[in-house]
Formats: sequence, structure tokens, C-alpha cells
Amino acid sequence: MTSTGLSMNARTRPKRTVLISGASISGPALAYWLRRSGFAVTVVEKAGALRGGGYPIDIRGTATEVVRRMGILPRLRDAHIESRRCTFLDAEGGEVASVSPHAVAGGVEGQDLEVRRGDLATILYALVRDDVEFLFDDSIDTLDQSGQRDRSGQLDRPGPGVDVTFRSGRQRTFDVVVGADGMHSHTRAPVFGPEERFHRYLGYCFALFTMPNTLGLSREVMLWNTPGRAAALYAVGESDEVHAFLNFHHPEPAFEALRNPGALRDPDAQRDLIATVFAGAGWEVPGMVNALRDADDLFFDTAGQIRMPHWSSGRVALVGDAAYAPSFLTGQGSSLALAGAYMLANALATNRDHTAAFAAYERDTRGFVTMNQALVDNGTASLFPTTARALERRNTMLRGLVTLPSAPARPAHSALTLPDFPPG
Repeated sequence: MTSTGLSMNARTRPKRTVLISGASISGPALAYWLRRSGFAVTVVEKAGALRGGGYPIDIRGTATEVVRRMGILPRLRDAHIESRRCTFLDAEGGEVASVSPHAVAGGVEGQDLEVRRGDLATILYALVRDDVEFLFDDSIDTLDQSGQRDRSGQLDRPGPGVDVTFRSGRQRTFDVVVGADGMHSHTRAPVFGPEERFHRYLGYCFALFTMPNTLGLSREVMLWNTPGRAAALYAVGESDEVHAFLNFHHPEPAFEALRNPGALRDPDAQRDLIATVFAGAGWEVPGMVNALRDADDLFFDTAGQIRMPHWSSGRVALVGDAAYAPSFLTGQGSSLALAGAYMLANALATNRDHTAAFAAYERDTRGFVTMNQALVDNGTASLFPTTARALERRNTMLRGLVTLPSAPARPAHSALTLPDFPPG
């Protein structure tokens, strides 16, 4: 869709304009609900095109109801991976236990969805591409709200709009800007401050990449552990490739190393670090490290959360990982993104004043976010023990799951009651 400016009608007020930064999960989901309410929506995405494929993600609890209301639940069920088992291995590659993935994740078999991240993004994009303006291969360069700030730097009296200059040089003004651009959000920093203020490091570094499926795995996960180190192969179907995962305990956040282009942001430095950490490891780990050398889709990062005192400032708000990343340890990142997008859109559709809308969004959503982020403090990280004693406790628990029924869904997954969406 090509923008033609503000849509006017002689008997109505002009459409409110919203710029969303990020076209992954929360961005297109938010765009769908806002467009349904009559907003003029623009989505800017730094990548040159939509990213397909990707690692598996979960849609659980409240988020399942969100996608049902969007009308895409049948398509997501068709894309559902339905992993059959998760096999845990000891240091030598011997089997510790083989259990249902639902028994480990605390989900509901037959209700939760597991899809490739790219499949979800593609379905969301298809839902809005004809009604929403997308600006690929571009990003926000500067934001100017032209308002007065209080002593803490928060906007006290925001201006009548947000003047945006894009990296491409184009300039536009929007009523509201929303950062939906992930944990390392570039929208967040100039408005709220550097990431270090809000980042809660959880003690792990990890790498994701694809490699040949030399073991012939199908719809299953194999997870190898020693204290402080983990390696997993994830087969999402009958494919000649698998998703590889290497995770290791690192007690310090190493922010500078992860942010400096000359340090661990260098893929070669990342590969060297991983090779050093996993030297001497058993099972298929040496082959995984070798495959890492040739991988062209390496993603390396720390496990962490974003915890912010406020999700908005003036006319700028955040949603999804940009505001409250829960970390992969919870398995709730995409679910929070979908639920948060719904709640933010509902608040904006219900309250014409953006200040009241943002206050309602935060008031009604923060408890749900807090409960899900707390999953890492309530045992979720126990899948990756850092000591021999903790590893043995986890293995004992896993052996018990083999003879027990799947665990019930965690209350955190479904703790948010969605309000009815106002008619457009």
C-alpha cells in the first residue's frame, strides 16, 4: 500500500496516524488491530524483506485467543510443528529421559501452537499488507516530539505529533510512534535511554543456527547437558536441516563485549568463543561446532529480559520484546508480543487521547507481563543447570515425568483476560 497522506472525510475527524517500527510479530499484529479501528498505519522495517523460516516459537494461553480473534488460528494450526518428543542426554550422549515437550514446557497438548517464527510473521504480514503501508529497508533515524521534559527526562507536555526522520532521508509526522523492534530496540534508546538501564541479564549466552540433519531427526528435540553447557538439535519436520542451539553459562553480562563491533559482535569472535567453551564436549557437539563455522545464519546473544518502569513517553510507546522481553527461557516471547499488541491497540481504539490509552495499556497488561517474566525465577531456567548437583536434580525430575501425565498449563500463560475489541 502506498501512503496518500491523511485520509479525510467531511463528516469525520482525520484518521489518527501511527508509525510502527518492526515487522516481525508484535508490529504486524498491532497494525492489524489498529487498521481495523480506522487508524492509518505505517510499518517501517530495517530488513529489505520479510524474514521467512527461523526457529520454532510457541503460541500459548491468551495469545491463542488473540490469533483466534484475528481469524488466523486455522492457518497456524496447519503450520503447527507438533514435536513428538524431547530427549535429554548426559555428557556421553546417553539417554536420561525422553518426554513429551508439553510435560517440560507446561503447555496444553492439543491447544498450544508451535510454529516457525517466519511462518507466523508471514501469516501476519499477509493479513495486513493490502491495508498498511510498509517501508522495508529503512528505519527511524530521529524522533522529535517537540515537548517539554521533566527533570527525569520524561516528556511532561508532548507536542502535537512526532516528527520522524528516516534513515533514507524521508521525513513524516505521526500522531503516535510505537517501537516493536525487539529486545535491542533502536526506537527505545533515544526516547527512554540506553538498554543497560532496563536489561536484566540471566546468566547465559547462546547461539542459534541451522546445520545438516545428519542424525535423521524428525519432529523432535535432543538436548545434551553438562553443568553450565547445553547443546540441542531441533528437527521441525522431515527436513535435511535442523536448528542447532548452543547455550553456556556466563556469570557476567559482558555488555561491552556484546555491543562493540570489534569484540563479540564479530561473528568470527563469536565462533571462537563457542569453540573454546565447548572444547572437549561429547555427543554430537564437536560436529555442531564445526557446522557453526560454515553457518550463514548464526544468531548470537545473551539471555536476558527487558524490565522498564514505563512503556511510554509522550507519544511514543513500546510493545513486545522492546518493552518487556521475557527471554527464551520462558517460551513466552511471541505470546507476550501478540497479547501486548492486542492490549495496546484496544487501549488506543478505546481512548482517543494517547496519554489515557498508554496508561490503560500499561495498567491492564503489566500484571500479565510480570507473571510471565517471573517464570525464570520459578524454575524455567532449571533446564540449563550450572552445577553438577542441580543437573542431577533436574534429571531426577525428568525421569519422574516419564511416568506422569503432562503438567497442567502454567497460570501465567492464560492470566490475561482480553477485553472485547471496540467496533471499527
